[in-house]
Amino acid sequence: MVSLEEAVIARLTAHGEKFEILVDPYLAAKLKEGLNVDMDELLAIDVVFKDANKGEKAPEELLMKVFGTTDVKEIAKKIILKGHVQLTAKQREEIREQKKKQIITIICKNTINPQTDTPHPPHRIEKALEELKINIDIYKSAEEQVPEIIKKLKRVLPIKFEKRDIAVKIPPEFAGKAYNVLHHFGSVKQEEWANDGSLIVLIEIPSG
Repeated sequence: MVSLEEAVIARLTAHGEKFEILVDPYLAAKLKEGLNVDMDELLAIDVVFKDANKGEKAPEELLMKVFGTTDVKEIAKKIILKGHVQLTAKQREEIREQKKKQIITIICKNTINPQTDTPHPPHRIEKALEELKINIDIYKSAEEQVPEIIKKLKRVLPIKFEKRDIAVKIPPEFAGKAYNVLHHFGSVKQEEWANDGSLIVLIEIPSG
């Protein structure tokens, strides 16, 4: 659970009423991205306020009227997803920098320079992002932003998405465990269990 000192206010105005909660800014940003987070870790205190600075709690009758529930965690999700999280300039910059690194990693892993048939190094992608002054949205996932960013990168870099198919045969003694692991490396396009218990898989993986 985030401490009260490190928490920030998330606020939503609904039905003419103001609702506030105290949250971990970084977990709140992840929740806004659509990621699953531990609400016990996200909330500094299991209370919905009308005014957090004054310590004025929202009455349960009002919560039921506006949100249809008095469950603080459910209400907190709605406040964060539909409302505004008050981040400091430092917190915004930290989240933006983290997001930029994720975007660069995804681009390097999934694209190549068609002139050399090799991935661009991370520093080249980062330099291009800075040159184009590309804005990183801290509330959108890295995956969601990559396609549009690649379109812009094409103005200054030869770049294209590149994936390749590889066939893998896994011995019977490893097939069960390996089956789940393979999905983390790419998209399984075809699979077949051989008579000897081995697993033959055609998997599409990023070229990088």
